[in-house]
Amino acid sequence: MQASEFIDHQVPVLKKTDVVGTALSWMEELQVDALPVIDSRKFLGFVDQEVLEELPNALGTLDQVPLENSTCWVVEGKHLYDLLGVAYTHQSKWVAVVDRNLQYLGVAPLEKAVEAISEGLSFPAEGSVLSLSMQFKEYQLSEIARLVESENAKILSCMVSSNPLDSTAIEVTLKLDKVDVRHIKATLERFGYRVREYYREDAALSTEEERIGNLLRFLDI
Repeated sequence: MQASEFIDHQVPVLKKTDVVGTALSWMEELQVDALPVIDSRKFLGFVDQEVLEELPNALGTLDQVPLENSTCWVVEGKHLYDLLGVAYTHQSKWVAVVDRNLQYLGVAPLEKAVEAISEGLSFPAEGSVLSLSMQFKEYQLSEIARLVESENAKILSCMVSSNPLDSTAIEVTLKLDKVDVRHIKATLERFGYRVREYYREDAALSTEEERIGNLLRFLDI
């Protein structure tokens, strides 16, 4: 899942020589609050709708308008996770995608990236979700997988998130292909892992959907 796969080619690009009124018209038509600006295929940043609406002259050109998030871009071959990381760092709903020569290719909406993540979390196979808490230095996915597979189960997906209260700790969320994970839980705890919580298939899906829904509402997309 490379960044270039998430480019929305329907999103137009503005140039420094475009006038404010044109930018506002496109934003209104597309119902977006920002658009990318380039100069000779070089990405300059995003122009914000609120900034444009405060300008007294709709005939002024964009080269006089302050732009935002000029470093909010990734190279086309970067992974989806890199795209999400850049979006998070800049708190942006858009990430520009450039080629290896840093020439502008298009923008990737964060919405499309989130949809890809949500699809990856929801396997059609019956199963459950199990969450582990540990120190980052203790994290070794190969060892966790070995213990899970020793109970005739498989890891369908794995997500690692940081602990906001402890920079050295992480939470590892596993999607497994087994509904009954009591033996897996016991095996992991026997080897020193702390099982924070676990859910059967129905509860797991509802939890994932709720988290994704909350993220989409936060992003207002």
